[in-house]
Amino acid sequence: MPKALWLLVVAMVINVTGASFLWPLNAIIIHQELGRSLTAAGFILMLNAFAGVIGNLIGGRLFDKIGAYRTMILSIIITTISATILAFFHSYYFYMFLLMGLGFGSGMMFPAMYALGGSLWPEGGRKPFNAMYVAQNVGVALGTALVGIVASIQLTYVFSANALMYAFLLVFVVFAFRGMKAKTADANAVNVFEQKTSLRSNYRLHSLLLLSVAFFICWVAYTQWQANVSVHTQSLGISLQQYSLFWTVNGLMIVFAQPVVSWLIKRGKMSLKGQMIVGVIIFMASYIVLSEATIFSGFLAAMIILTFGEMFVWPAVPTIANDLAPKGKEGFYQGIVNSVSTGGKMIGPLLGGMLVDFYSMTILIYVLLVMFGIAIVFLMKYDTPIIKRNMSLEKEEMNLPS
Repeated sequence: MPKALWLLVVAMVINVTGASFLWPLNAIIIHQELGRSLTAAGFILMLNAFAGVIGNLIGGRLFDKIGAYRTMILSIIITTISATILAFFHSYYFYMFLLMGLGFGSGMMFPAMYALGGSLWPEGGRKPFNAMYVAQNVGVALGTALVGIVASIQLTYVFSANALMYAFLLVFVVFAFRGMKAKTADANAVNVFEQKTSLRSNYRLHSLLLLSVAFFICWVAYTQWQANVSVHTQSLGISLQQYSLFWTVNGLMIVFAQPVVSWLIKRGKMSLKGQMIVGVIIFMASYIVLSEATIFSGFLAAMIILTFGEMFVWPAVPTIANDLAPKGKEGFYQGIVNSVSTGGKMIGPLLGGMLVDFYSMTILIYVLLVMFGIAIVFLMKYDTPIIKRNMSLEKEEMNLPS
């Protein structure tokens, strides 16, 4: 792996470690500390994610226009300022608007990081995206392990920890990434989705949008763990420290169980499509276990199964986006998939909060299981536009005079 990519991996770890001081506790802080309903908590998290969607799209475009370094610096400045103000002022309305600032800034950062990762090691295939995914979860493991300690001293100290980590990230990126130049992909390299160089970008985009529907559904479900499941565990007497342990286990598994998942993918000779379908089926199994969980061990089992599912799905999506992207639009395509995941985080807490408030946790899980079924259908069909276009081009060639 190139040295520059290692630096990017370190930056991702710092970024996610800082963010992990706050996101596992957002719903708990809004519901318990600020005294608002789950629906209100979902609404604030929706605004945070909506700002992230806008940030993703802008960050992707900025990567294509001004490069990774400037985009990352700008995004980290926005997050650092928002996090610093939040450390001093975290009443309900400050929380709402500053969480939007954090969402916008971090939203700009992720597509730039993923697009840079693919550009730094274009011959690496899915490897740079797996490395970025593992780095994210090292950050999750570190952050969630530390957040339990910090929150046990005083819950509001998590805001200061969040701000300090972003400030450290800014200093690191300024010195580590200045002057860094990405490689360009070999123009003669064969794209896994494209047999003909004349393939129009709208067919690629069509496939990406079909894939994005499934990706969105998976994130709507996944984000319940960060919002409604967190509050549900509290109501069952599971402590905040125990809840943070779920995410520590999640992060550690992704780091240390990576060889197991890689072996299963190779052993099963799975394509990226097959890999994702298997992952969604595992997601379904985890939520079936979650529907029966009432004690710590039950929730832990559901989290372990969930983690295996995400290890199949999450790294595959930016890899496909990179493969589909026309030259010069890598940032734009990464911005789309990152905005879709953020959109899932936007809708998920609000939808889940409403279902739990008006019905029950069990009804929420039944709805999610149906949605997973829909996701599988879209995954089975997402590459149809590419296949049809290639078949059309082959027919055109066969009809050409010799």
